[in-house]
Amino acid sequence: MRGWIGYFRVADMKRTLLSCDEWMRRRFRMYIWKQWKKPRTKVVNLRKLGIPADKAYQCGNSRLGYWRIAGSPVLKCSITNERLAAAGYSTVNRAVRNVQKKYNSSLTNYKSIVNEKQR
Repeated sequence: MRGWIGYFRVADMKRTLLSCDEWMRRRFRMYIWKQWKKPRTKVVNLRKLGIPADKAYQCGNSRLGYWRIAGSPVLKCSITNERLAAAGYSTVNRAVRNVQKKYNSSLTNYKSIVNEKQR
């Protein structure tokens, strides 16, 4: 991912980054759901995250696939973007913006040096 960010650091690709971030967050939710393994564990963990008992039971005992459950409103409300960020999952959009800031500041410094030499 670092190489991709470095290569495209000059480009402005906000829409692409947002869709990539959405996909990555859903993938993280899917992995978390997979780690919980058993339906009982899923229900207990959803209850700990503040989901009502009936919805937690319904979602935890669902036999839908991991990817489909990762996109469900129950999992989006329980494993929020803020919780993912607090757990250390970074976003592509944030990483690219940081690289672009560094690139723009170094470009500004370079332009000021060139302007001084021309005087």
